[in-house]
Amino acid sequence: MNLNIHQKGITIFILGIIFSNINFSCSEPVANNNNQDVSGFLHADGKVIVDGNSDEIILRGMGFGGWMVQEPYMMLVSGSASAGQHTIFEDIEDLIGAENLKTYQQAWLKNYCTEIDIAYLKQMGFNSLRLAMHYNLFTLPIEEEPVYGEDTWLNQGLAMIDELLIWCELNHIYLILDLHAAPGGQGYDANISDYNAARPSLWEHPQNRRKTVALWTRLAKRYASEQWIGGYDLLNEPNWYLGEGNVPLKELYNEIIAGIRTVDSNHLIFIEGNWFANDHSGIWPFDDNNVALSFHRYWCDNTVETILGYLQMRDSYNIPLWMGESGENNNQWYTNAVQLLEEYQIGWAWWTWKKMESGTGIYSIKSPEGYDILRNYWQNGGTKPDSAFALEVMMNVAENALLKNCILNGETVLALIK
Repeated sequence: MNLNIHQKGITIFILGIIFSNINFSCSEPVANNNNQDVSGFLHADGKVIVDGNSDEIILRGMGFGGWMVQEPYMMLVSGSASAGQHTIFEDIEDLIGAENLKTYQQAWLKNYCTEIDIAYLKQMGFNSLRLAMHYNLFTLPIEEEPVYGEDTWLNQGLAMIDELLIWCELNHIYLILDLHAAPGGQGYDANISDYNAARPSLWEHPQNRRKTVALWTRLAKRYASEQWIGGYDLLNEPNWYLGEGNVPLKELYNEIIAGIRTVDSNHLIFIEGNWFANDHSGIWPFDDNNVALSFHRYWCDNTVETILGYLQMRDSYNIPLWMGESGENNNQWYTNAVQLLEEYQIGWAWWTWKKMESGTGIYSIKSPEGYDILRNYWQNGGTKPDSAFALEVMMNVAENALLKNCILNGETVLALIK
C-alpha cells in the first residue's frame, strides 16, 4: 500500500487501536493544543468557507447520527418501528415500563459519545462534527405544552451540547448543530425525522414552525460567542410536498435566519433543500452573506456531472457548498466521492460515527445477546419476553455503545482521510 506520511500516521493509529488491547482508562489520545490560534469564527467568504484566521478550510467531518435521534434502521428495527424513534421507544416501554425506558434512554445518551470519542475523531484526521439533534431534548411537543403557544424549555439537550463543545474545543473540532428531528417532523420519512402521522407535521401546524424558530433563536443566543461552534444546519432533509418553488421552506428559513440574527451575527448557516436536502429550487438567494448551500449525496456516480448543478449555484449566488451527509456505501465509493468533492473545494460530513452491526460507518455497535429475541417479538409477536430479561438486554445495548465496546472499521477511516 502506497501511503503518504499523513496516511501512515492514521494507519498506525488505527492499527494501534485494533491490535494493542488498548486500556481506555489510561491510554486516551492527548489533545493537540498547538494548532492555529482561532481569533474569529468559521464563516463564508464568497464561494469558500474560511476559518477564524480567514484561511480557506475544507471541512472533513463525521455525523453523529443515532445518538440524539435513534433512527430505526440504525438500531436494526426498521421492520417493527418504521414510523420513527417514538415507535422504538413505545415497543421498549411495552416490555420494560416507562421508568426503565427512561433508564435505558439516559444510559444510551451518556454512552454513545464521551470525551474519548472526540479525541479519537481528532486523531483520525477529522476536523468537524455534525450533531444530529432531536428537538424533544430541548422543548416539549406542542401537544404537551401546558400553555398553548408557549415553550417549555428542557435542559438536557443544552447540557449535552455544552459538554460536547468543551471536548470539541479541546481537540479543535468544529461542532455543527443539525436539527435532525424538528417539531412535528419535517418529512414523510419518519425514520429520519421521527414524524408521527397521528400528529401534525412541521408543515401542518403554525405552532410547530413557531417553535422551530424559537428553538434556533435560543440555541443561537446561547452559543453566539462560541468560536468552535462551526455553524447551524437549520433543517435536515426536509421531504414534504410544498408546491412549486418550495415557498413554505423558503419562508421558514427566512424566519429562522431572522431569529438567529437578532442574537448571533457570527455563525455560518447551512441551508438544505427539499427532498432529502437536494431540491434547492425557489430557495435561493438569501439576504445574508454568511450562509452556505448544503446538499446530501447517496448512491450516485462520482462524476462532476452529479454535482454540476450545485457548482453552478455556487457561481450564481457566490456562496460556499457543503456536502453535509453521505455514506452507506463501500470504501472505494467513499474514496472516489471525497476526491471528487475536494477537487471542487467542497467540504463534507460522513454518516455515521456509530451504528449497530455496521460495516459502513466508523464504528460498529455490537448487538448484545438476546437482542434478536426482542427484535423478533417486536416484528412478529408471539411470547412476550420477560421484563427483567428485556431490561438487561436494552442496558447491554447502551453499554455496547461505549467506544471501548465498539468495533472499529479501520478501512473506512482510510477510505475517507488521505
